[in-house]
Parts: sequence; structure tokens; C-alpha cells
Amino acid sequence: MKYTLFWRMCTVIGVGTVLLFWAIDWLTNHTESSMSFIAQEHQQQLLDYGKEADEIWANEGEEALSVWVKALQEKEQTWVGAVTSNLNPIADSTIYKPFFDRFQYGRSVEWKIHLYFQDNPVMEIPFADANTHLLIELPQRMRPGAMLLYANAMLQIALPLILLCILSLVLYRHVMSPLRKLENVTKSFSAGHYDVRTNASLLERNDELTRLAVTFDKMADRTSKLIYNQRQLLADLSHELRTPLTRIDMAVDFVEQQINPQQALARLRYEASTMRNLVEDTLTLAWLNTESPQLDTEEFDLVELIQVICEDARFEYPDKNLVSTLPEKATLTQSSQIALGQAIENIIRNALRHTPEKSEVEVLLSSTEKGYRLCVKDNGPGVPEHMLGDIFKPFFRVDKARVSKGERIDTSQSTGFGLGLALAHRQIEAVGGTIKAQNYTDVAGQRSGLKIQIELPSSSATAR
Repeated sequence: MKYTLFWRMCTVIGVGTVLLFWAIDWLTNHTESSMSFIAQEHQQQLLDYGKEADEIWANEGEEALSVWVKALQEKEQTWVGAVTSNLNPIADSTIYKPFFDRFQYGRSVEWKIHLYFQDNPVMEIPFADANTHLLIELPQRMRPGAMLLYANAMLQIALPLILLCILSLVLYRHVMSPLRKLENVTKSFSAGHYDVRTNASLLERNDELTRLAVTFDKMADRTSKLIYNQRQLLADLSHELRTPLTRIDMAVDFVEQQINPQQALARLRYEASTMRNLVEDTLTLAWLNTESPQLDTEEFDLVELIQVICEDARFEYPDKNLVSTLPEKATLTQSSQIALGQAIENIIRNALRHTPEKSEVEVLLSSTEKGYRLCVKDNGPGVPEHMLGDIFKPFFRVDKARVSKGERIDTSQSTGFGLGLALAHRQIEAVGGTIKAQNYTDVAGQRSGLKIQIELPSSSATAR
């Protein structure tokens, strides 16, 4: 899903915001409701005042009650009064009986007190006769909601701030956790640990950061492969140059000492040519590996190209029988004639070089659904099965692992350094094709050897 991380964050923020407002509203209402009741000790105090007034009224009379009321007013700094509730109907009307049960001059001590009214309510405590009532304006010290301002500050400022910090922390951890992993992997990679990868630690997320990690792994794979290949290529090149350089030193000594100078000069020319070819092939291979070019600028007939290569090969190897089976025409578009020609020439010459005299090398070109298949079969000793995937590596040779039919050195260059098939592999990949090698034995069992099979798209652009 595109923008997965965006929608996740939108969902978390949206749901979190709704829950935040709901929580604040619920807590505010709950807090205000719980703070709207007179404290239990104050309720009891008011009831005690009513009981005391009732006793004075019943035992000492109205004058004593008047003195007590004045004293209570001074004590609580509020208004206090005592009233009777004699209701006399007129105009032949009657009083609804439940009215007597519900009628009150003031509030019961158990009722809520409105916290936002500035004036304190009048509280009513009935006497035992139910017709006389003590009325008292709620003393300021008994008014509930003294902590309402602080509670609102906590609920409307501190609580949202805390919850938003928690939400931000959750989002931060969700985003930064994979980024830290990626940062650590990047640091390790930059420190020279080229085998580190994010692997499957982020795949379960399936979001933009996962795609970033996958992209990084692909980049790390390619970069580490290039570094390893360049190191190996440099090490192999250094090793392979030692032999011709030693021979050159010996030839120089022969020239200086006038020992067979003509033969020494011929050796110098040969070794110089060998080193030139080796360096050029190595540089070409390094360029192909590093740049990974897409050679797709030409249109040509593959049949004509193979025929020219085969004619040259027959001239160079007259003691071998090169048989080609080709269609009338095989057009390739958006490809490279030079790269493909060098690759096919290397493969055919490699097959001829390792085929015994008077034996046959077969070149077969056929059509496929996506393009063409080129098979080159030699009649040589083949390659050990476990080495088939290695013959396309630079400087790889199997001269220490011969098969029963004789010696086979895996190289397509006259210098014998094992770069021909490696170059062919990269050149064919550069035009969008594939190449593989396998040992074969014909149905009659009379022929066997190595078969190189190349798959080429009719258009390199459609293969990518």
C-alpha cells in the first residue's frame, strides 16, 4: 500500500486526538460533578445546626432560638433564619399532597452546589415537626470547589500536554526505531563490515521505511559485491602479472648479456602483448562490473554476426570442425553488436581450443518466445559439476581439476588468464541476456563436452 506510514500516523494522530478530547471532557465533567457536593463533615455540621435549633425551639422557645440564630450568624459570617411552612389554600382550592413532600425553601445538604454561581445557596434543614425549617446561607468555608481552578488547569493544560507527549513519543519510537537500526547498519557498513544488512528486522512493518531498508540492502549488496570483486580482481591481476614480469626481467637480462638477443626480444614482445591484453581485459571487466552499462543502441542481424565469427574461427582452427545451424535471419534491436560479438567470439574460440583435433564444435541458433537461444557445444573434457558456476569468474581455471578425457584450462584468451568467459558473461548481461554452462552427453553417448547456452531478447529494452 502506498503511503502506508502516512496513513498509520494519520490514524494514530486522529484516534489519539479524538480520545484526548473525549478523556478531557469526561474527566472535566466527572471532576466538576464530584467537587459539587458539600463535604461530609460540613453536611453533618449543617444537620447538627438544624438539630440544635430544633431542640432550642422545642425546649426553650422562640426567644432563645432568636439569640441562637444571631450567634450562629456571627460565628459563620452568613445569614441564618427559621421559618414555618403553613400553606393556606384559597379560592376553594386544595393543595396537591405530594407538594408537601417536595416543597422546600432552600437546598438539601445532599444536593449539588453550582460551582460557577458567585452567590452561595440557602440550605434548608427541617425540624422534627416537618413544618419548621432552619435556613442558612451556605458559609463560604463550606462552599465546595475550592480546588476547581487547579483541577481545570491540570485537566486542560497538564493532562493534554502529558498525553500529547506520550503520543509524540509513540510516533517518534515508531519512526526512529527502524531509522536507528538503519543508522547502525550504515555505520557498520561504512566502517568496513560489508556483510551487514537490515535483513528481515523491518519487513514486518511493510511501510515506506521497509522499502527504504530493502533499497539499502540492495545497494549494500551491490556495493559490497563491487568492493569484493574489485579487491579480488586487483589481487588476481597482481598475481597474474608476476609471471610475465619475471619473464620480461629474464629477457632483459638476456639482451644485456647478448644471449640469444633475437629470441629475447621476441619474448619481450610476446610478454608485453600478453600484459597489454591482460590489463585491457581486466579494465574492461572492471568497467562492466562497476558501471553496469546497458548497451542498447544498435540494431543488427545476429545470424550475420555469428557467420562472420565462425568464418574467422574456421580459419584460425583449421584442424577443428565447426558446424553452425542458423536461421535465415535473426534481428536484434536495442543491443550492442560489438559487446555481443566479443562475447560470442570468446565462447566459440574457447570451445574450439578445448576440443581435440578432427572433433566437432556445434553452434546452434534457434528462436524462443522472447528472442533467441544460442548454444555452443564442444567435444572436450567438460568441467566438474561443482565448478560450472565458477567458470564465469575472473581468473578462474580448472587445470587442477581435470576430468577423465584430458586437460582443460578454462580460458578463452590466448594468454590463458581465464578472463574470456568472465567478460562474455558481463557483456551478455549488459545487452539483457543470460548465459549458463552445463556438461552434456548426446543420445548415442558418442559425444560429450561442455555446452554454453545464451538467451538473448529480441529487444534489450523489453528484457529490463
